[in-house]
Amino acid sequence: MNIEATVHLEKKFALLPLQERETIIRQGTQMHLTVLRKRLFLAESKVRYFEEKYGDTLHVWDTQGLPEDADYEVHEDYVLWHHWMDTSQKVQQEITSLSEIVESGRDVEPVYAGC
Repeated sequence: MNIEATVHLEKKFALLPLQERETIIRQGTQMHLTVLRKRLFLAESKVRYFEEKYGDTLHVWDTQGLPEDADYEVHEDYVLWHHWMDTSQKVQQEITSLSEIVESGRDVEPVYAGC
């Protein structure tokens, strides 16, 4: 979305009543958290897969280096392992941040269109 469309959308959103905006934000956040939790599950599963495959943690490999007999596949796995570990950490941070939004609205009654 370009900057003009974004500004237009933000202005339209700002015209909604405060309670409606809060409800949209909380409900949208909850839906997005569902997606993030699935992504976290995938990332953590991939990290566990590599830990089981190599019988080590990524931290050990980062500090001690790759095994002496590491072939092409091991190097590829090492790169992917880093990717999934980074993804896991970033998604966990997003979940923590967004969870605060959901938690802050627990005391507020939801607003439903047409009620």
